[in-house]
Amino acid sequence: MAAAGKAKEKEPVDLVHQNAIHVETILKEQRSQKLYTEFSINPFKKLHVLTNKPMSRTTYEEAEEDPAFLKIIHGAHLEPTKKYTHAMTESQEIGWISTPLIVSDRADRRLNFPRQNSEITKYMDAAWRLKEQTQNLG
Repeated sequence: MAAAGKAKEKEPVDLVHQNAIHVETILKEQRSQKLYTEFSINPFKKLHVLTNKPMSRTTYEEAEEDPAFLKIIHGAHLEPTKKYTHAMTESQEIGWISTPLIVSDRADRRLNFPRQNSEITKYMDAAWRLKEQTQNLG
């Protein structure tokens, strides 16, 4: 048993090897990083404007509206068909083209099938209405 314990002894930590791994990791991270120097509000996040405190004496002056920022905000709130020329996802492809293929003509009997009531359907409509009225009252 004592011989088996000596065989599993750990190797000492190689600091040079650990430092090389650390340097390689940092270099990989720096390759994919981008330095941003211009910051703005995210147009896709809802803005919650808060009112002043009731007992506050400070008044805030009106700031000028930034037309570029307003254009970005209004563009973010448009529906996808107005933002993009074609569908961005598979789900958007369904219903992307929402205009009808042909013009709907109510006078054309081949494509228009209006509801037709006979004596029996009129009687049953009246019976269902009466039944619903009695159930709602009672």
